[in-house]
Amino acid sequence: MYLPKHFSEHQKEVLHTLIMENPFGTLVTNGPAGLDANHLPFELEPTIGALGVLSAHASKNNPLLNEVKNLDEVLVVFQAGNAYISPTWLPSKKDTERQVPTWNYKVAHAKGRIKLIHDEAHVRKLVAKLTKRHEASMERPWKISDAPKEYIRELLKRIFLIEIEITNLIGKFKLNQDDGPKDMVSAGTALIEQGEQTIGEAMLEAAKKL
Repeated sequence: MYLPKHFSEHQKEVLHTLIMENPFGTLVTNGPAGLDANHLPFELEPTIGALGVLSAHASKNNPLLNEVKNLDEVLVVFQAGNAYISPTWLPSKKDTERQVPTWNYKVAHAKGRIKLIHDEAHVRKLVAKLTKRHEASMERPWKISDAPKEYIRELLKRIFLIEIEITNLIGKFKLNQDDGPKDMVSAGTALIEQGEQTIGEAMLEAAKKL
């Protein structure tokens, strides 16, 4: 990933927060059939290892099961919003006309070594944890125990567990930092007015730090 210094984010806690708030990641692998990408919901254990451990599950029908081996290096990409930036929102354009459209975004790249696990107890534990976290905001949270035991057991037999110990974690928060606080606040406010809260608010927060 091209990573200019002014867009770089290396704080582990900040990147962990991005992942936990945006857990649907893209798993990129390079097996015998070449490059592949799978889109999966991940669970992060931030306190395991130096940079944390990612866990996900996938169907045993997924070619991924045969395309990667234990300890293969993989990449998982997490994104926390993106938005088009019009040069008309930047006050500096009025002074110099030297502005063009751009696209802002926040991403985290997690590299690590993958492990494929078929133990039913481990798979059930992960599925239960994912379900509990994402059902927490529901009026009547659904639990695995709400479904028939045999039905759940059959479904668990059809999936496997993915674990990735993170060995490298970097982030890119491209928020017009190279244009300065005035432009960031103006464009961020314009985004918020259009309903693009995520990147708009991120730009306003980043502007305060410059």
